[in-house]
Amino acid sequence: MKYNKFLIATLFLFLFLAASGLAQDSTKQKVFEVYGFVMTDAGYNANQIHPDWYDVVRPTKLPSYEGEFGTDGNAYFSVRQTRLGFKGYLPTPLGELKTIFEFELFGTGVDAGQTTFRLRHAYGELGHFGVGQYWSPFMDIDVFPNTLEYWGPTGMVFFRNIQVRYMPIQGDTRLTIALERPGASADGGVFSDRVELQSIRARFSLPDLSFEFRKAMKIGYIELAGILRRMEWKDLDTIGTDYSGNALGWGLNLSTNLNFTRKDIFRGQIVYGAGIENYMNDAPVDVAIDGNEGVAVPVLGAVAFIDHTWSKKFSTSVGWSMVDISNTDGQQDNAFSRGHYAIGNLLYYPSENAMMGIELQYGTRENYKDDWNTSILKVQFSFKYNFSQAFYRKSNS
Repeated sequence: MKYNKFLIATLFLFLFLAASGLAQDSTKQKVFEVYGFVMTDAGYNANQIHPDWYDVVRPTKLPSYEGEFGTDGNAYFSVRQTRLGFKGYLPTPLGELKTIFEFELFGTGVDAGQTTFRLRHAYGELGHFGVGQYWSPFMDIDVFPNTLEYWGPTGMVFFRNIQVRYMPIQGDTRLTIALERPGASADGGVFSDRVELQSIRARFSLPDLSFEFRKAMKIGYIELAGILRRMEWKDLDTIGTDYSGNALGWGLNLSTNLNFTRKDIFRGQIVYGAGIENYMNDAPVDVAIDGNEGVAVPVLGAVAFIDHTWSKKFSTSVGWSMVDISNTDGQQDNAFSRGHYAIGNLLYYPSENAMMGIELQYGTRENYKDDWNTSILKVQFSFKYNFSQAFYRKSNS
């Protein structure tokens, strides 16, 4: 019911814009834009994955032991990549106010596995300042390859977060500094059932501090991003040993897009840090027990893809990604340790706003200590139709 109300409100917004002096006239200043796409995925999974993640490749969601998620060999259909967004452009005495509100149908969290509305962006930018939910400066969205698979490279930094950002340098070369909403996850491991840990609660007294600096070049760009975060846990039990503590999370992310030729773009990234799994595209926990104390878990991620354009009608993306966790001695033997992700596709563009394609997808999972490893092999067909409509200020003549 709440989503029906949202759609009704969106319809009234369209009617309001149509009646408030906006026209579809490209000779005037753009003030509002509606955009998005309808996308359908269909495929076959030769192996098994957690049923909530049937239409993606996530190594952390592969079985941690034989037969954990039932049988191999399942077909799937999905429209969860479908997206709708709105952008606004409003002149002010301080410059142009840019806003974006965007959502999709891919459920996560408590809605994992569902086709439901999920917020992507709710963000506004004026001059050198931006506020709202948007890409974290610690990530580089331009590293994401032109693939059909939704979730993306496992070793990529990928996180939309609520933030306040300052952008002293804007343009192709840019500098961004942000304070972001803190958050982290922890693994009790072999101590999870201990009574002493049941009274421990997370505490985040400071926001995460992130930055990015991108240097534009003739053949592309190179970008360095970093993050610093404080993670705390408080023992609410006042009797006995106090297990309160804290850990420092940090990370550096080096990424690039390089135009090898006019038809070949290399997208690469390497990231290393500790306690930054929350910002990774597919990694488990930020904090785990090592010895008798909680520590930030180290992680290494890598991405290497080539996007090749064959012609105006055909393109290909092929590449690999990896995430490697330095597990602690307090984690379970079947804790996630390493994952690989590889994809190759052929995409066809029959018209300007339409795309269809076929993609071969592969992923692997390795556990910490029990020598278990498994893989996933999928073939996916996708069909996509883009739409957009811009509105402009009506002429006074």
